[in-house]
Amino acid sequence: MRFKASIQNINTFTKLTASLNSLGPLAWVKLSEEQVCFTIIPEQGTQVWAVLSIDSIFESISVQSAANNVINLEVPLTSLNRALKSALNATSAQIRLTKKDNMPMLALTIVTTTSSNTYSAFPTASANNDDSFDAPFDSAYGGGNRETIVTQEIPVRVLAPDTVAGLHEPQCREPDVHIILPPLMQLKSISDRFTKLALGDTKSSSASTATRTRLEVAANMHGCLKMSIKTDAMSIASVWTDLSNPELDPSQVAGGQNGIADHPSTRMKQLGTADGRSDQGWASVRIDGRDWGKVMSVGRLGGRVIACFCHEHALILYVYLPTDNGEDESVLTYYVSSYSA
Repeated sequence: MRFKASIQNINTFTKLTASLNSLGPLAWVKLSEEQVCFTIIPEQGTQVWAVLSIDSIFESISVQSAANNVINLEVPLTSLNRALKSALNATSAQIRLTKKDNMPMLALTIVTTTSSNTYSAFPTASANNDDSFDAPFDSAYGGGNRETIVTQEIPVRVLAPDTVAGLHEPQCREPDVHIILPPLMQLKSISDRFTKLALGDTKSSSASTATRTRLEVAANMHGCLKMSIKTDAMSIASVWTDLSNPELDPSQVAGGQNGIADHPSTRMKQLGTADGRSDQGWASVRIDGRDWGKVMSVGRLGGRVIACFCHEHALILYVYLPTDNGEDESVLTYYVSSYSA
């Protein structure tokens, strides 16, 4: 079993692991030479199923195993994110699967280069010069560039194929509303403010903390999105208009054009108005405000986000990561269950 990859987008990789770490401490990572998958299934809260193209993170990759060249790992996200942060200013970085004291490890090797214009009593070590004795001086006074190599080790657990065979994405019915969300960091700022106000309303409300932090998020097929929170003492809401409802692709809908004609979102489009004032045509979910704030942290990655509302059942977010060629190749899927009324 072998895995080795050269990382080309350290910044993206670091932001991704930071966002995932806010939702759960452990991730199931599925490695192959075609794609890399991160999955988080916490006991409570939002599930994440991320499918990333190799080019979105790695420059090159090699995966070898007896299980069709697929490797499944359980990875502690805090340790991985901490190691990646130390590589943000690196000139190059590689990650590989290895063993230490017979324990599996992900070894992140970071190479950094710094400029030195002062005299050094010893030569500079390089990648091919581990003992530091036979390296030549960069100049007569020891100036030039200094290369430093650091290896960070992240303990992992190798998962057998039958261990993960039963894991699959949640099954949801066809959404009632689908809409492209405004910038997630904007949504996070407002939802965090709502949640803070609700948590501060302790004297005037006898409801539990969990109840006080439940946000209601709703949307319609006329480009409107609404976020609100209610307690015994207050009711506050924000409404966005002029958002986009993407057209359905007939090739992705059962029945093609006939399937689109009978789709729940098509029926919802016949209701409501573009100014958001009508009470009809809305699909809504009730979610935990603090969990929602963690989900919104993925906004630091940028990209387009489509929200699919299954009325009073679930909210599915599809976060498409931007690529250098402008194509959407990597997608993070978030499954947020709705609380009952």
